[in-house]
Amino acid sequence: MNEHTTTKQNAEFKRSDSNAFATGAAKTENEIATLILDCALELHRKLGPGLLESAYEASLMHLLLKKGLYAEHQKALPLVYEEVKLDAGYRVDILVEKKVIVEVKSVEALNEVHLAQVMTYLKLSKCKLGLLINFNSVKVMDGVRRVVNKL
Repeated sequence: MNEHTTTKQNAEFKRSDSNAFATGAAKTENEIATLILDCALELHRKLGPGLLESAYEASLMHLLLKKGLYAEHQKALPLVYEEVKLDAGYRVDILVEKKVIVEVKSVEALNEVHLAQVMTYLKLSKCKLGLLINFNSVKVMDGVRRVVNKL
């Protein structure tokens, strides 16, 4: 394992020093999404479909870090209901730049429940953009759904 990876479920990964965007300028959700999708395409070209979600998730984290993006893996997402904060065990697969949620799947087909899950995560986190990526597709872009919450 390199300095950017860990086996802890709640791991927070640090920005890589080899950052093409070292200017410090904040990126928009759409700019971040473009970089995430570039990484997903590269990953799918190298690994193809058929692996476990955890393999794609860990590999995608590695590529995001190489691009110099700040990313959090298995980020806890509390549920606040009637002023009470509940630790209901919700976890975002990957949160990029504290703005874009990435939900990684490796399933035969995406369905409405997967989309609803991402929308719920967007509402709970107050993020505006989520990417649902199914790596178990012949063409990974056929398995991508962009989910928007007041963007």
